[in-house]
Amino acid sequence: MGEIISNKFVTIKHHIDGAPKEEDFELITANISISSIEADSSNFVLVKCLHVSIDPYQLNRMKEYSPSQNSIYQANKLVPGKPINGAGIGKVMVSRHPEFQKDDIVSGMLSWANYVMVEDVKLLKKLDPMGFPLSYHVGILGACGLAAYAGFISLSKPKKGERVFVSTASGAVGNIVGQYAKLLGCYVVGCAGTPEKVALLKEKLGFDDAFNYKEESDFNLALKRYFPEGIDIYFDNVGGEMLEAAVANMNTFGRVAVCGVISQYTDLTGRRAAPDMINVIYKRIIIQGFLATDYRDEQNFADFVSTTTSYLRAGQMQVLEDISFGLESIPSAFVGLFCGRNIGKTSVQIAED
Repeated sequence: MGEIISNKFVTIKHHIDGAPKEEDFELITANISISSIEADSSNFVLVKCLHVSIDPYQLNRMKEYSPSQNSIYQANKLVPGKPINGAGIGKVMVSRHPEFQKDDIVSGMLSWANYVMVEDVKLLKKLDPMGFPLSYHVGILGACGLAAYAGFISLSKPKKGERVFVSTASGAVGNIVGQYAKLLGCYVVGCAGTPEKVALLKEKLGFDDAFNYKEESDFNLALKRYFPEGIDIYFDNVGGEMLEAAVANMNTFGRVAVCGVISQYTDLTGRRAAPDMINVIYKRIIIQGFLATDYRDEQNFADFVSTTTSYLRAGQMQVLEDISFGLESIPSAFVGLFCGRNIGKTSVQIAED
């Protein structure tokens, strides 16, 4: 490798308030000097980005303001013209830190870029692929898999035979939740936005039933039809009117795990969800938001990985991936999240390992 690397990264041209468009993004070239890094006494690690996760929450970072920007480091506000950081898998090219060696495969906060110089090495960890494709580690074995496991198993505490509803059920998190639920002996219904996705949920993932929410004029009546005995657990990825309808159909001591509110990410003026609080009180419903990072301690993460890899090796779980290739494909992949183009986990493979 030469002394100078020509690096490219994806950035936003301006803050995005509303639905994102591909023209809101641009590729910028900025050189990285290898000799300067090697001569530096600080603990930099230069990483070649291989796979990056493409996630809806990033849109909140791109806005002029979102309350999420003041929550955790991973959600802080992005600056136009600067690199966009996010979860990814990479290979160490140069290391000035004793914990990392050249050619180590690492996971953590990388960038939508060819290369990233990581200064805070606490945001990286060595990755053992365990015989699985690297893409799995930004998907089913990464943050979205952990969100599904934590929100459903740790937070919702399902019992065999309970009735589970999953919104955005063909998405990165929802499809995994539905599969966990079936493996634990629950009755599972999901909703999605196309007939093809509905068929996939029932025929490939083994959901007990599924429906196209775009074909329903009244979500409350739809859920009464699919859950005549009521809902015990609702795994919420959308918020809005679907959350209202789910709460109206919850059983006593029902649980709602709020993982995402994608209906609000691009709608700045629409009506916000307003569950009937009389239902919440008298049915003693628990509604709790959570982040995957809440459950990333060593024990929780180890339990999640052990459980999920066992299911995968036994052929009991299906992996849904929507992988684009090349740094230039990132804007299209990201915009596709808000147009319903993706099935399963959206990621971009930037380079071969």
